[in-house]
Amino acid sequence: MLNPEFVKTIDCFPGLAEVLDSGAPEVSIRFNREKNAGITLADTVPWSAGRGTYLSERPVFTLDPALHQGRYYVQEASSMFHGHVVAALTADAVGPLVVIDACAAPGGKTTAVIDSLPEGSLMIANEYVPARASVLRENLIKWGYPATIVTRGDTASIAQLGPVADIVVADVPCSGEGMMRKDAEAVAQWSPALVGQCVARQREIVANLWDALKPGGLMIYSTCTFNRHENEEMVGYIIDELGGESVEVPGIDPAWGIAPAVGTAAYCYRFMPHLLRGEGLFVSVVRKPGESGRERFKSRPAKGGKPAVVPADVKKFISGAAEMEWSISPDGRINAFPSRWVPLLQSVEKNLSVIHHGIVVGRTKGRDILPDQSLAMSTALSPSAFPRVELDRDTALAYLRCEAISLPSDTPRGHLLVAYNNIPLGFVKNLGNRANNLYPKEWRILMKGN
Repeated sequence: MLNPEFVKTIDCFPGLAEVLDSGAPEVSIRFNREKNAGITLADTVPWSAGRGTYLSERPVFTLDPALHQGRYYVQEASSMFHGHVVAALTADAVGPLVVIDACAAPGGKTTAVIDSLPEGSLMIANEYVPARASVLRENLIKWGYPATIVTRGDTASIAQLGPVADIVVADVPCSGEGMMRKDAEAVAQWSPALVGQCVARQREIVANLWDALKPGGLMIYSTCTFNRHENEEMVGYIIDELGGESVEVPGIDPAWGIAPAVGTAAYCYRFMPHLLRGEGLFVSVVRKPGESGRERFKSRPAKGGKPAVVPADVKKFISGAAEMEWSISPDGRINAFPSRWVPLLQSVEKNLSVIHHGIVVGRTKGRDILPDQSLAMSTALSPSAFPRVELDRDTALAYLRCEAISLPSDTPRGHLLVAYNNIPLGFVKNLGNRANNLYPKEWRILMKGN
């Protein structure tokens, strides 16, 4: 039952209260641009750049190996619009861009943006809450994009980076009105006081993130709520107080059903569940005035790290290894990261807690190197790096539960890449009489069944 006080606030949207109170949310997924491998879409989400599709029912996603391979992301349809926004506004970009997704967990909008960026662009994905940051890290590793930095910190720390980002995605914490037909907690927690608290927090966040945006850069501001205080009025704050300029998003088809702004001339895009197949979402793009200049970073020696003497046969694990900077941490972790972004990585490490960057290729263990799950998931993994063993669905699920699996008797010994439907799933070490399962135990699925 919706709060009557809340219902009064949405009287200006006839039909919305009825849909929130009794409507059924859509189920939708968005495919990985690099791992799509011939999948066709049956019921396309129109603003998803051809990668999102509605499902007629909700399957048990946990028991689908393709989800754990990073082949798709289970994402609410409206939120896929971020991919369209970035693709449309960067269509004429010359060269790679730097993007900061400031409130990124669990990673749906982040991966949508990654798939819409010019080749080689850098994604810095941040989350403040430690548990949510761990989920973000897992999801981005599975997505497999190499030019990624995952950080944990607040937006004040992001501001300390200075103007480094071409795009800042500010999907800010909000009162969650747009999620009310999906989430009973969103209904229960709503109050005018909560809206006021969110507004104060949002102002602080966008002011901090504005400092990290280059002159000429774009802030994509979004919420999953309906009220004007967190939406149009916040955009007005960015324009009037911070000096931003409203930007129109091209390529929007009126047939999509996206509603316009309420009470402002600024370009704003409202996804209203009584008008389209999606939950509540508000998006507006604001440009920071000025001309963008080239960032100037000076590379600093790594602190406490060993000299990166990485064997040539390890470097062969990655396609484009020559364009990577290789490093070995004191605990033996071997990392590969795009060389062009190393100076910026060092600046990020100075101001934020970096919990993942680039590709964790493996870890040294005596004379051996244990390949990491990050390498198995990476789209930069060389197809010939390891012998492959194809698994059927039942065996793939056993592998994802971190159970022992049986391999054919003629399987070569050593580290092997196990695959499902010809897409990497992870590593095992075949000892002949048994195969050690190297799937990360913290990622193992606990659900039984097939």
